[in-house]
Amino acid sequence: MRIGLSPRQARGFLSAVLIAATPVAAFAAPQDRFYERSFVLAANDRCGLFEPQLTAALTAAAWQARGAALRAGSNDRQLAETAQRARARANTTPCGSTDLKTVQGRVQTAFSGWSRTTRMEFPGDRRKWRADRAAYARPTWRLMQATVTGASPVRFGVVGGMDRPDQLAAVVSWQGRSRPTGVRVVMRDHTVAPRPWLSQDLPPAAQRRAFWAAGVTSADTMLLPEGRPAGQAWLFPAAAADALSALDPREVFTVEFLFRDGSIARSTFEAGDFAAGRAFLAMGQV
Repeated sequence: MRIGLSPRQARGFLSAVLIAATPVAAFAAPQDRFYERSFVLAANDRCGLFEPQLTAALTAAAWQARGAALRAGSNDRQLAETAQRARARANTTPCGSTDLKTVQGRVQTAFSGWSRTTRMEFPGDRRKWRADRAAYARPTWRLMQATVTGASPVRFGVVGGMDRPDQLAAVVSWQGRSRPTGVRVVMRDHTVAPRPWLSQDLPPAAQRRAFWAAGVTSADTMLLPEGRPAGQAWLFPAAAADALSALDPREVFTVEFLFRDGSIARSTFEAGDFAAGRAFLAMGQV
């Protein structure tokens, strides 16, 4: 059963909360929205304005605004300067100022509806991440992007449940071939190549980083696409999720399935607002 706001309503609500709460005029440009959200977060870091759950919501909004600004043509240097200006303003705004108290009150009032939002979609250029904070007894997708490799559906993202911690996973139901013997996630290594690779492909091999699956289990039916009776869930270390969060939202990464005969099947995913989705999940299960 759906609880709270629809994904479309939730996205609009998130923007309205922060634009209304910012003690400067609201701007249309994505880079200005990133400034607004960065200011609110910096003021919260300094003055302790909000409780952890609301701080997580604001963090998700900031990541969302960063992704929108990058897709609109801003670059990392410009956004770093924007965040620096926002922090500088927050550092010179007294914690007891009337403007800041107005921000705090408006955000807290508006958050009464935000806290009931269980599902959101984080759209990208071609694909989107679907996030779900609802509490389930069985393992389910908390954050997921879907694609296909040949005739085989592949799902990738964060799996969790009431009695299990969140974990990065790839779930696949193979059509017409044997099961893979190993699976890895491949992406740009931001520690070696700090600049985003914006081709719709992976960077050169010397600039890539791979994370191998640490284990595999039979996929719970809640994780499978409709009509698929069985599949495998390959589980990845937490470092892979952190590295994925560090990518530019316009970049792609691949999940590669290795088979006994030496062949490799690749599924391509979009980094998108993965970091924003993780921050949304950090608000906790509902």
